[in-house]
Amino acid sequence: MRITRTLSTALLLLGLAAAPAAADDPAEKEAAPTTAGTSFRTAAEIEQGQLATASASAGDYLYWSFPADTGQRPTVKATVKLPETHAAETWQIDVYDGLRRRQACQYGAQTRTAAADAGSVELACVLRTVRAWSEPWANDPLPGTYYVRLTALDLATGDRGLPVGAEVRVDSKEIGGAAAVDGSLAEPLVPGVAMKSGSEEETSAVLSAIEPEDGWVSGWWSDRWVWTAIGGVLAALAGVGGYALTRGPGRPSRA
Repeated sequence: MRITRTLSTALLLLGLAAAPAAADDPAEKEAAPTTAGTSFRTAAEIEQGQLATASASAGDYLYWSFPADTGQRPTVKATVKLPETHAAETWQIDVYDGLRRRQACQYGAQTRTAAADAGSVELACVLRTVRAWSEPWANDPLPGTYYVRLTALDLATGDRGLPVGAEVRVDSKEIGGAAAVDGSLAEPLVPGVAMKSGSEEETSAVLSAIEPEDGWVSGWWSDRWVWTAIGGVLAALAGVGGYALTRGPGRPSRA
């Protein structure tokens, strides 16, 4: 009977530990932008999973920004639709974090050359997993705003200014506790300017207001909590079972 009660309590605690805090219903997503920025400050904000489009001229620098949180491994994909007639062109995407540090791609065709008169060129960049915390000297990806820059390299003179179309999409894979670390940032790396008004109320002029649908996790939850809870349950069951096996037969009651 005691073993049954202990097992029920342990399973209840495990269920509470495994279920993350319920989030409010997210607001409806805004329509994906149809233009791109020309600098970090004017980058078009997109949500993960949105397909952003833009019309531009060959030789322009195109910028978008998106949020990435702890435990995510973002994949940035871009497609450039080229004019009917053009020389060979090399296109490249670069990804920067909230501190404008260029982030290396784990794999993917970050730079590609389109053959003369090719209809389009596709690019991809898979970033490293976003960490909850890192040493100040490290270049690890951290939660916050990320910037995508798309541009052509070494264009032929005759191709400069030709109309092109661009499509950009960002998706993430949840890595979970495999990439969890002990520690978290006080705030995500979202560029902004803090100031105080005359009434001493602190306000914020944020340059990038976009954030994940469920808010910033900042490293408080990972599936390591689940494995910790499972270990605790197994240890409790082992203790109860060991006690039941070693206590021996019950002593006869004295009259």
